[in-house]
Amino acid sequence: MIKDKVFLTQTDTTIGFVSQNDERLTAIKQRPPHKHYIKAVNSLQTLKTFTRVPSLHKNRVRRAKKTTFVMPNTYSYRVIKDQHHLLLLDRLQWAYTTSANLSDQPYDETFAKASADVIITPLDQSNQSSTILKLGKHSIKRIR
Repeated sequence: MIKDKVFLTQTDTTIGFVSQNDERLTAIKQRPPHKHYIKAVNSLQTLKTFTRVPSLHKNRVRRAKKTTFVMPNTYSYRVIKDQHHLLLLDRLQWAYTTSANLSDQPYDETFAKASADVIITPLDQSNQSSTILKLGKHSIKRIR
């Protein structure tokens, strides 16, 4: 079933694992289970099914590119605009996304390809991670 698969793909920022199964991602990355993943969504409509964007920040979220938002509920979301990444996300609507490496380790192509169920090419290694902004009802804080 497609919802249980782990994809290795070029995301809008880096080469990453994409899946709707966060438990598989946690096992692959050997990461503490209490840490949340970024949820990538294919549209603002999909984002609305998960959280409410504070009114003060709606335009910022709508216009942002390569930006992850930590909402007041402490979960992180990124609306994807990159056409290559959207080919997969339009089929899934949403997915957890994370870099394709062991936790706190550099990217290793052999590890990444061995860990994924499906590899979507081309893979273009870049180190440009997303900007992370924490949104409050009346404030904003840059995390990365």
